[in-house]
Amino acid sequence: MPTRNRPAITAPAEVIEQEEAEDELPGLQFNEPLSWRAGKPIPVAELLRRLQALARELKAMDQEEHDRSTFNKVAKELASPNLLTHKDKGVRAWTACSLVDILRLCAPDAPFTGTQLRDIFSLLVKSILPALSDPSNAYNSQHIYVLQSLSTIKSIVLLTDIPQSENLILDLFTSFFDITSGSTKSSTGEQLGKNVEHEMAAILVVLVDESTSLPSEVVDIIVAQFLRADPRVVSGNSSKNKKNGVVPVADERQSTLLMKELPPAYNMAKDICNSCPEKMTRYVSQYFNDVILDASSSTVTDGTAKRHSHRRASNDHADSDEEDLPSGPSDDDLRELHKAHRLLRELWRASPPVLQNVIPQLQAELSAENVQLRLLAVETLGDIVSGIGAAGPPAPPVMDPSTYPTASLSNAPDSLNTNNILTTPLSPQPFSQAHPTAYANLLGRKKDKSPVIRSAWTTAIGRILMTSAGGIGLSAHEEETLVTYLAGMLVDGDEKVRFAATKAVASFGFSDVINKLGSIGGISKPDSVLANLADRARDRKHGVRVAGMNTLARIWGVAAGETAAGNEIVSSILGAAPSKIYDAFYANDLDIFVLLDHVSFELLLPISFPPIKLKGSKVTGGDSQRVKDSQTNGDAHPDSLDADKIRTARILHLVKDLDPKAKKAFYAMQARQVNVAKIMTAFLKRCEEYNGGVMDENEADIKSHLTKLVEWFSKSMPDPVKVSTDLWKFAKMHDRRSYQLVKFCMAPESDYRTVQKAIKELTKRIENAPGNPVGLLDTITPLLYRVTLLVYNKSHVPAIVEYSRTDENGLASTAHEVLKEISTQTPEVFKVHVQELCKVLEEQAPSKDESNEPGAVDTLKACAGFAQKFPKDIPRERRFLEALTNFAMYGTPPAAAKHAITIIMATAEKKEMYAKDLLQKTIKNFEFGSSHFLARLAALSQLMLLAPKQVHEEGEAVTDIAINQVLVQVRKPAGSEPQPEWEDDVDDECKAKIWALKILVNQLRSNEPDGIPVIQASVYKLLDRLIQEEGELSIRKDTPASHKSHLRLTAARLYLKVCVKKPYDELLTPTSFNHLATVAQDSHYPVRLSFLTQLKKYLGQNRLSHRFYAIVFLLAFEPADDLREDTLTWIRARSQFFALHKSTSMETLFARLLSLLAHHPDYSNTPEDLADFTKYILFYLNPVANAENLGLIYHIAQRVKQTRDAIDPSTSENLYYLSDLAQAVIRRYEEVHSWSMQTWPGKIGLPNTLFAKLPSHKVAQEIADKLWLPDEVVDRMDELVRVKAKTKKRKSDAHDDNQTKKKAKSSTAAPKQKSLPIRKTTKPKTPKARKTKEVDPVPSSERRRSGRAAGKGKVYAEKDDEEDDHDMQMWNQPDKDDEANVAEEEEEVEEKAKPKAGTKMVNGKNGKVEGGKEEATEVVSDDDNNEDDDDELSDPPDLD
Repeated sequence: MPTRNRPAITAPAEVIEQEEAEDELPGLQFNEPLSWRAGKPIPVAELLRRLQALARELKAMDQEEHDRSTFNKVAKELASPNLLTHKDKGVRAWTACSLVDILRLCAPDAPFTGTQLRDIFSLLVKSILPALSDPSNAYNSQHIYVLQSLSTIKSIVLLTDIPQSENLILDLFTSFFDITSGSTKSSTGEQLGKNVEHEMAAILVVLVDESTSLPSEVVDIIVAQFLRADPRVVSGNSSKNKKNGVVPVADERQSTLLMKELPPAYNMAKDICNSCPEKMTRYVSQYFNDVILDASSSTVTDGTAKRHSHRRASNDHADSDEEDLPSGPSDDDLRELHKAHRLLRELWRASPPVLQNVIPQLQAELSAENVQLRLLAVETLGDIVSGIGAAGPPAPPVMDPSTYPTASLSNAPDSLNTNNILTTPLSPQPFSQAHPTAYANLLGRKKDKSPVIRSAWTTAIGRILMTSAGGIGLSAHEEETLVTYLAGMLVDGDEKVRFAATKAVASFGFSDVINKLGSIGGISKPDSVLANLADRARDRKHGVRVAGMNTLARIWGVAAGETAAGNEIVSSILGAAPSKIYDAFYANDLDIFVLLDHVSFELLLPISFPPIKLKGSKVTGGDSQRVKDSQTNGDAHPDSLDADKIRTARILHLVKDLDPKAKKAFYAMQARQVNVAKIMTAFLKRCEEYNGGVMDENEADIKSHLTKLVEWFSKSMPDPVKVSTDLWKFAKMHDRRSYQLVKFCMAPESDYRTVQKAIKELTKRIENAPGNPVGLLDTITPLLYRVTLLVYNKSHVPAIVEYSRTDENGLASTAHEVLKEISTQTPEVFKVHVQELCKVLEEQAPSKDESNEPGAVDTLKACAGFAQKFPKDIPRERRFLEALTNFAMYGTPPAAAKHAITIIMATAEKKEMYAKDLLQKTIKNFEFGSSHFLARLAALSQLMLLAPKQVHEEGEAVTDIAINQVLVQVRKPAGSEPQPEWEDDVDDECKAKIWALKILVNQLRSNEPDGIPVIQASVYKLLDRLIQEEGELSIRKDTPASHKSHLRLTAARLYLKVCVKKPYDELLTPTSFNHLATVAQDSHYPVRLSFLTQLKKYLGQNRLSHRFYAIVFLLAFEPADDLREDTLTWIRARSQFFALHKSTSMETLFARLLSLLAHHPDYSNTPEDLADFTKYILFYLNPVANAENLGLIYHIAQRVKQTRDAIDPSTSENLYYLSDLAQAVIRRYEEVHSWSMQTWPGKIGLPNTLFAKLPSHKVAQEIADKLWLPDEVVDRMDELVRVKAKTKKRKSDAHDDNQTKKKAKSSTAAPKQKSLPIRKTTKPKTPKARKTKEVDPVPSSERRRSGRAAGKGKVYAEKDDEEDDHDMQMWNQPDKDDEANVAEEEEEVEEKAKPKAGTKMVNGKNGKVEGGKEEATEVVSDDDNNEDDDDELSDPPDLD
């Protein structure tokens, strides 16, 4: 049927007479009347019959084939009010059908007047077309016919020619959008046909296209349809929404469609915009002018507003950000602005061309003074570029670390994969190309002055990257630029920006993290996104820290499968994540400890991983524990998987990825379980006695004990008050089942399945407890993680043993390491599997001609530790003992022989016989370089320690082997050619000398302290000589340089080991002590690191006297930043520990430090050297001094000037110089910190081994009156005392200040004027520097004042030797599992750090008070290392 051209409105009298040819055309045959006189209406049935007959005849007629004059009479009758306003729906429906057919047949000239057309379209718009909303209507087919005719013939254009037709047009748009939106749903709920929706859209498109202008209300309605994609459409005023064509409440059908397809009303509006882009561009631009500019007008300075006269004038300040909000738009304006900007998002997705004139307005908003307007502009433009509509961004991809099989890059879900079409990012065209200026201005908001804007900008950049600019894609350069921007936001100076950046990273899926964020580098590359994210794990703001650590841990947890599979790309990008997380442990912050607990067992090693039934489960269907939507590999059914082995592999891979520092922290977290479990056991016992607050007897005693235990737990948590309240709630609940569940978690005999169920049940019981104790679970959960054996669980041991034997996935070494930790920390878990390990040793035993497997030494080490604690559980069969004997004689490496001897001496019934037999075999025909001679030396070393009586009989032979055949011989003398100063893998000669030294030292350790003086003197002399001579023993001075470094280190470590016993410590003279201290400044990094590691370990365990703390302060010039900073952190932790126990040990140590510095080989009284020594004093003050103890430190510095040097009286002046220097530094330090130093009221005694009394009062007065410090140093004091911040400066603090950063770096790396050696020759002292024989391997900018090099290397190969001995000692502690001993231990915990009656804390220990005065005692008592064994329980977890 031909389409209709635009008709003209004419009156019947004006109809042009038809030509003669037309008279011959057939006309309308219908001639029945359709009108009636008033009072005589045609019956409805008859009228319907006539109208139907007319409609059928008209419908059958074709356009241009009939006499149009025959339609005049019928047209006039059809347009009469009798029919148009008839009360019967059928009459109106059939009338409408006839009318649209007449319009079709008479096109382009309608046979109606303007008034008649108004009445006709009033019928159509207000009655016929709205009835389409009910498809079940009896006349629905007539209604559809009318709609199709108007659409096809385009008769609807006549509506635009009717004067004042705006209301009809508005009603038509409103009706159509209401119908398609379902707001006028039929009673039967029948769906509207797609053809109807299409015809409606066509009609509206014609109206928009043919209208010279549309009413503003119509534009509002069209634009408002795009809000149907916004779930928030239900908010706001319902009448207003309905007026704008938006229903206030979406019906069920609409809410269902939201997830599947676009709403029909939305599609209709979209068709209008895309079909009439030019006109809609003008209308939309005017719409947003009315909304955006009108709302923005409230910020003008004249105080006038276009619509709201009550708005105040803007009073923005250039230097403010969110504080300038009160003078911005009103609340109503903001609501309209938010609505308008949501519409912009959706309009871009639907029809970008219509926003051609609106984007410049948004661009102008980016530069608005008002923060809210800029914020809206940044958010809107960011979402437009990302293709995100009014419904918001897509839900972030599921990143569940507990799923199994784990995610892989090949099957990782797409970040944009969503079933909701409304939230699927979609940009029809690249915004950066369509509007390059606006895009550039958006990127420029990176440096906005307001952190609110920068936060929103960061979120926007994250979304652009995540959606690849709405699916359009980004070029490599664009992507790299945006990723770099995101990395910069992670170190922004404002916490809100860093938090937003962290959350932006968290929204990425696994594949996007690797392919997009990892494109500029992984965690190990500085300034990359992931490296900066890892830094947020130690952010100073708790909220950012939580988000950063959780995000990093979640990413690694999801990627664990790929790293375990050996994916090099993933490993290089994310491999360092666990190390960065556990490095936060060293911050010594209680909030971080709790955060690490959650992260460890919820993300890195989730308790529910893997979510499958255990092997052999009886539960029907092996998928009962599988997480919904978890991935499957198609070849492994849950019933065929070993959950314990899978979990163990994840644990081992985690440990394998840790660097040494992080690994130490990880092991420390596991090791604390033993101590915390003991306290928890005592707590549960007291809770049972407390009985919910109802006690028959000993009420006061029970409450007192329970209070002390609650206080102990409270001190280990960040919010002591809340924790105390929650634990009392737990005690008052008195849920005996909960007590038992906690015990299940702690019990070594509980397998992992039992522990997992116990935690799950306990969590539910607390959540559903009567009274709903709010927050109790937040307190109980981290405590539960700390007492539960989740890593060192008995279920994991078989798998660990298997990995140690098979080296599957390269995990053998890690498995041995973890096995050793389990056997050391929780030997009860080890019991069940020790027999299996012993059988493995029997199978792997070496012989004279066959070596053992490399991993056997770790198995021996684990069994040796267990044997010391539980000797009866080790098999004693002859075959096993013979295997151990073979290990002792032929084991490789030599440590295997040592551990084999330990097991034999701990378990064999006839250990004396075995000792004699092994002794004879080892010394018989011993020859250096013979087969297995190193194993013999190692066996002799351990026999010397564990069987001294038997070895004493052959003492001369053993000594001859150690000294004459090994130590003093140089079989590979150093030549004239340069040799390496350090080698990680030394030759057999060096190894033999190390074992020989251990033989001699073990001879000393095995004797009583009051034993053979000759042995004591000779051993001490030997060790001191090795340190003084830098490892040289040969008279010819031809020992290779690498040998000397190792021997020097070994001597220093053995010194520490010997001094663990108090009597042996007393034999270490102050002079020898000063020699030992110089090892902390050795020229080789591995020597310094190994020595300081053991020193800090022994000090942390209270095994050395407190005088050894002075050595660690010699690291002031340490060039290795990590070693220096780690030591500072360790000192702070120890200072807090002593302060907690009311001990002044760290303060009184200052006198020892000054004495050590006075005898330092680098010391001289020149102004230059004294200025350098200021750094040592500051290195002490920074971690130790505070406002409370600074007066005591100052007092000690003064006291030093009142004595003379007891070591060498001729050098007393050195003390006086240093005393004055220390006082000047402390006074300046006080000023910098704005502290008020109080005079110390007490009297402090100084160590009489270091300080002696002055001969007379006159001498003392002369010394006191003289100012020893040179004026040059006094004048430079302000320059010298640059107090460093006590917390490490975050990288973000100086991220945008490159010049400052470079300047600071250059100043710290500036070369010193001269470099003095750490040791001086025996020649007369001179302040001049002497040349060192060795070539300094580091540049002058990295040299320490002592001239020691900073060349990093690996840790000394024999480092584990003394650790082994300490592990052996740990087994000898009494078993406290029975209730009596647990009660005693509980009493110790409750009473520790509490002074006894009649005593007062003096110098870090309990000293008697006589006559109100304290006795002058030595500052550092040798009894300090005999403090309560449970001291560490009151201290935050100490790695050492």
